[in-house]
Amino acid sequence: MPSRDSTPAQPVRYDVTLLGDDDLFLFNEGAHYRLYEKLGAHLLTVDGLAGGYFAVWAPNARQVSVTGDFNGWNRSSHQLRPKGQSGIWEGFIPGVTRGTVYKFCLVCHRGGYYVEKADPFAFHAETPPKTASIAWDLDYSWGDEAWMAKRRARNALDAPMSIYEVHLGSWRRVSEEGNRHLSYRELAPALTQYLKQLGFTHVEFLPVMEHPFYGSWGYQSTGYFAATSRYGTPQDLMYLIDYLHQHDIGVILDWVPSHFPDDQHGLAYFDGTHLYEHGDPRQGLHPDWDSLIFNYGRHEVRSFLLSSALFWLDRYHVDGLRVDAVASMLYLDYGRKEGEWIPNRHGGRENLEAIALLRRLNEAVYREHPGVQTIAEESTAWPMVSRPAYLGGLGFGMKWDMGWMHDTLEYMSRDPVYRKYHHNNLTFRLIYAFSENFVLPLSHDEVVHGKGSLLGKMAGDDWQKFANLRLLLGYMYAQPGKKLLFMGGEFGQWREWTHDEGLEWQLLDYRPHLGLQRWVEDLNRLYREQPALYELDFEQAGFEWIDCNDVEHSVISLIRRGRSGDDLIAVACNFTPMTHFNYRIGVPQPGFWKELLNSDAGEYGGSGQGSLGGVEAKPVPSHGRPYSLTITLPPLAILFLKPGRE
Repeated sequence: MPSRDSTPAQPVRYDVTLLGDDDLFLFNEGAHYRLYEKLGAHLLTVDGLAGGYFAVWAPNARQVSVTGDFNGWNRSSHQLRPKGQSGIWEGFIPGVTRGTVYKFCLVCHRGGYYVEKADPFAFHAETPPKTASIAWDLDYSWGDEAWMAKRRARNALDAPMSIYEVHLGSWRRVSEEGNRHLSYRELAPALTQYLKQLGFTHVEFLPVMEHPFYGSWGYQSTGYFAATSRYGTPQDLMYLIDYLHQHDIGVILDWVPSHFPDDQHGLAYFDGTHLYEHGDPRQGLHPDWDSLIFNYGRHEVRSFLLSSALFWLDRYHVDGLRVDAVASMLYLDYGRKEGEWIPNRHGGRENLEAIALLRRLNEAVYREHPGVQTIAEESTAWPMVSRPAYLGGLGFGMKWDMGWMHDTLEYMSRDPVYRKYHHNNLTFRLIYAFSENFVLPLSHDEVVHGKGSLLGKMAGDDWQKFANLRLLLGYMYAQPGKKLLFMGGEFGQWREWTHDEGLEWQLLDYRPHLGLQRWVEDLNRLYREQPALYELDFEQAGFEWIDCNDVEHSVISLIRRGRSGDDLIAVACNFTPMTHFNYRIGVPQPGFWKELLNSDAGEYGGSGQGSLGGVEAKPVPSHGRPYSLTITLPPLAILFLKPGRE
């Protein structure tokens, strides 16, 4: 490789170390939670001499050196020394500065195998397709003290949580400049202003960890401690998070401990052996994603993953981690046919080592950062995912309700004339709704790979599609559980999402799209203002059906309650394009019930039908309640009503 810098480097010093006996013990026990402070590249000044301390785990290498632009990419001039029997190689190289580009050069015992690897603990990396690491610091002056002081309450299970899911590279593009994406710093004011306008409480970023293939959306990560340099430096991402926090918006990051790609510069076959991954392909090769699976039973790998999770909480102030593909971690036979997997020691299909890792992860996160949340993307009926580990659960704070998403989208795609035959798709989730702390996701996974956009999934002509989507989103906000909506769904993007293009912002020039966006804005406002819609999301006391059996009319009605006994909201949904006049629902209180929101209002693009702002409850028993409301239930619409004239 040609030299990028002809400046001669000084020799390696071996009398500098960041690794004490306790560090080595904890690392080898799988219990080191801050390994990023010890391994990787760290800029230090020793005896007045500035340089870089390097440490890498490569127990099966017979020689390790650091090569980079500081030494003309010489593969042997700066060799590291093994740290006892720990498997770690270390050394201090004077003259290394912030921005120095480097790799580890490993010569392995087996057949003289030689490879250059990026630093698994690097804080920064070259922009792909380049693959080297960059020596960097994490110095940043945070200004989010007010948020950090109150975030425990803002992230609590009884707080409103409306999450806007974002892929940073395709939220908005600059067409005038070659369709380029925005940087972290450019995103900060633009995204924050948009989230404030629409009233979302949190934003969730698809993985920002460095990844070689842009089309993986970050889910094929190589840099478990490095924010992707596609959008800027680590400090630039910190600025984005800081900016969001200063405007009272929480930040959740996708994190992927389930698999990693086999790129040569990455973790795969790191020191000439299967170090991070299982050696047996029945355990180490992911058949669905053609990627590698971490060896969760290896102590040092557990330290690596636990340290990665805590790193983003420690150094980037994030408010939660959404853990990707948990189901693939839990089951040894996930995606495999009979005979293609190895049972656990009891003969079962459960991955006992992965289960232990997830429990330890959640215990560590909530111990070290009690104000954050971990959220599992877990698509099976595994019990107690969001229950504490000491009760036998996995210890997550919340779990995505994939069943609700599948059932509801399937229902909404059907012609309304047939919906009465599939009414249970709407009502089934309430059988299990309080078995976990659920997030209701309408995520990126539902608008890719030929599935079409949310708007495109809806049944009917264009008017009905918009009405159906308003109804779907309103129904999501009426259901117990936190909310998640992928970008573009809030204004009805027509085409499915593609990572190479920005969203179709030009659609907001058209009234139906603008009306849908305003509906989402008003839903978020109502949601944040009404404790009955969020306080008891995870408790049976917060929900009751008024009527879930009106199959012939495809209507459901329900009540949401807050902690205060008289804090309640009635909701009625009409899933047909027929207006139901003089429709009666039972309610527990007399007096005037105000219509808080009506998705059929003209300002949202509806037909303008409703109950003229509210209706008086009459002492006519209905649905087992002493009073009832006689309402006009508009076509393909949802109504929110509350007692009182506020």
